[in-house]
Formats: sequence, C-alpha cells, structure tokens
Amino acid sequence: MPHSGPTPTLTAPADVITYRPSRLFIILAGFFVANALVAELIGVKIFALEDTLGIAAWNFNLFGEIGALQFSAGVVLWPIVFVMTDLLNEYYGRRGVRMLSFLTVALISYAFLMIFAAIQLAPADWWVVQSAARNVPDSQAAFAITFGQGLFIIVGSLAAFLLAQLTDVFVFQRIRGRTGEGRLWLRATGSTVVSQLVDSLVVLIVAFKLGPELFGGVADPWPWSRILAVATVQYTFKFLMAVVLTPVIYLLHGWIDRYLGHELAEALKARAGR
Repeated sequence: MPHSGPTPTLTAPADVITYRPSRLFIILAGFFVANALVAELIGVKIFALEDTLGIAAWNFNLFGEIGALQFSAGVVLWPIVFVMTDLLNEYYGRRGVRMLSFLTVALISYAFLMIFAAIQLAPADWWVVQSAARNVPDSQAAFAITFGQGLFIIVGSLAAFLLAQLTDVFVFQRIRGRTGEGRLWLRATGSTVVSQLVDSLVVLIVAFKLGPELFGGVADPWPWSRILAVATVQYTFKFLMAVVLTPVIYLLHGWIDRYLGHELAEALKARAGR
C-alpha cells in the first residue's frame, strides 16, 4: 500500500527486514537466485516442444541442420530470471544486479560441488533395490546422470549466465540514460534481447565447441552449423518470451511502486539510474 507520512529517505533503519526497499530486494533476490539455480539443475533434461504440445514436428532446416524444436528444460524458467533482472535493474541499478549475478554464480558453483560430493557417496543397498522395483535398474547411475552434468556444460552455462547478466545491466542502463524513466518496455525488452543473444551463443560455444576441441575425450565438438541452428531456435524462444512478458513487468512495476509508495519508489529509481 502507498507510503504515508514524512517524505521517505533511502537511509535504512536498524531493522532492515521491516524497511520496504530492503525487504523488496530480499524477495526479488530470492526469486532470482532460486530460479537460476533450479534452471541449472533441470537443464540436463532436453524436451521436445512439439511432442509436449501434441503437434506435428516442425523439422526445421537451419544452416543445413534438420531437427525438431528441442530445448533444455531450464529454458522454461529463464524468463522469470529475465523479469527479476529487469526489476532489480529498475530499482537497484547496476550494483544490485552485478552483486546478485556474482553471488548466483558462486551459489550455483557451490551447489554443483555438493552434488558432485553426493554422487561419490556409496548408495545404500535397500535404496538400489527399492528403485529397481520401480523400473529404475541403476539408481546410482540415474542420480549421477541427472545431476552430474558435464564439466563443459556447467562452465559454459555459468560463463553465459554471468556475461548475459552483465550485458543486460549495461544495455538496460544505456537505454535508460537516453530515454529517462519512460519507455520501460524498451529498456526491459531491449536489454533482454541483447543479453540473451550472448547467453545463447556463449553456452553452446563453450560447452559443445571449445571444450571438446581444447580438451577432448568427453564428446565430439559440434559443427558450427549445429551451434548456430540450436542457438537460433533457443534465442527465438527467449526473444518471444521477452515480448510476451513485457505486460508482466509493467504489472509488477506498478505493484512495487504502490508497495513502496511513490516518493520512495522514485528515489530508488533515481539512485539506480546513476
């Protein structure tokens, strides 16, 4: 609800939990980190969009590659990360997004280290037998395959995430500097469109081209035609989602302004744009 009383300042009280800008940052940061982490964990699953929707396979031909619309399951959650990034950019600026981006990379790296350690634990016999009764003949192998993504995929994904986030911040603030507080749709959509082009290319190049070529032994490197074809399909999806989610950003933007109160919201946005 709108703020009433004296003109608000950006000086947080001793109890930062009840201070609305701090509480809002915690909420946005929580959704940002949680969605980025979950997207990494479920990203190992590749799903067929046509089969999921019950429609005939498209069988596109891009750069000489023939294929269906297949995506990493993690792509489904990245639009939420886009929205959180734009809202954080709007109210907390370059410093807020950069801090969260580096923190998220550190937390994802920590999570994968813990998962790697868990894979090394010897499974209990009864757990293996119980899983086999449920048509999972080797639960240890299933666990390792599901959670133990390839090193190059992890490195490529983290590099792509960090570069994309820093690009998003840069483009968002550049557009904001030229347009002022108006045209939220332009800076939100424009920054996502540019940053996700970086994301789509970097993760594929590092994970499936440079990694196998430089170190080998894990998988054959992808030809450039396949990298460009897959990147085009995934980028098209992200581009469409950036456009579709623009009204959502306006709705959340309006809710945050009402939650903070007009004066406090404007003070936050003014500082974020510096």
